[in-house]
Amino acid sequence: MEQLNRFDRILAILIQLQSKKTVKAQELASRFEVSLRTIYRDVRSLTAAGIPIIGEAGLGYELVEGYKIPPMMFTKAEITSFVAAEKLVFKFIDKEMKDHFSSAIYKLKAIIRSSDKDWMETIDKHVVMKSISHNQLSSALPNTLTTLFQCIAQKNVLEISYQATYQQEPSVRDIEPIGVFHESNYWYIYAFCLVRNDYRQFRTDRISNIRILDQLQFKQHPDLEQYLAEREKEANFTRVVLHVDPQFAHYLHWERKYFGFKKESFNDGMVEMVFDVKNADMGFARWYMMFGDRADIISPKSLKDTVRSLLKSQAERLA
Repeated sequence: MEQLNRFDRILAILIQLQSKKTVKAQELASRFEVSLRTIYRDVRSLTAAGIPIIGEAGLGYELVEGYKIPPMMFTKAEITSFVAAEKLVFKFIDKEMKDHFSSAIYKLKAIIRSSDKDWMETIDKHVVMKSISHNQLSSALPNTLTTLFQCIAQKNVLEISYQATYQQEPSVRDIEPIGVFHESNYWYIYAFCLVRNDYRQFRTDRISNIRILDQLQFKQHPDLEQYLAEREKEANFTRVVLHVDPQFAHYLHWERKYFGFKKESFNDGMVEMVFDVKNADMGFARWYMMFGDRADIISPKSLKDTVRSLLKSQAERLA
């Protein structure tokens, strides 16, 4: 079994070397949960078998330019994952990228065995991804993500027309895109705004026009992952405690994760739910009002005050 696992790992290393220009030993060690020494030994085994790998420990490995191995045989589980990926991806990307992805899938289908094609087509007919209720990208721009990815790869400056929530009309911004991330059902661009001379994030569905400029980026920017980690660290969270009617609590299981849910327990015959909330006085307060007749706010007091104010305003509108 140990030898079989090693064979599978060495084959997977070879596939990964084909998928990227340079692969670091630490990256391989982390993926396969083995030591660096084991990775060094596996790479030596590949070179001993005649695979032309260049590079060394600490710098990274890569295959000699032009070297390819014959097409791989896919397992049934891998083919199933392609179907699932295709269904999901089509709901989250723009039209131009969908066209490219469809082309890639057709090429993939061309190299798999006939029996596996039948398997793939059978599953495809029985998997449906329902439409998303809101536009994650601007309906006027069929190539937003494609343009963004191209711009990031080429390190160009991007010109966008952006409708901020606090403005009546869109404003034109020149930005240096750093990365794209998906959060709370929307795509965002993290970029350095040359107009504001600061880092900003922009929601893609609020972009009405987009254009890649000839101008190249001139700044060295932090990585997207670093920005997201620091943003999470700097966020001001409010600890919220609710007591929810046990017969109603299970209805909140699907939505509560979007509001910073941490844990739950039983307390005095009620389900005690604990949240760490970024926007307790507005977003969370309005969500609480949907089921407020079946739950008590234990803390903080400021949340109670906000809910009272919202209810008073609503009652006046209904008068």
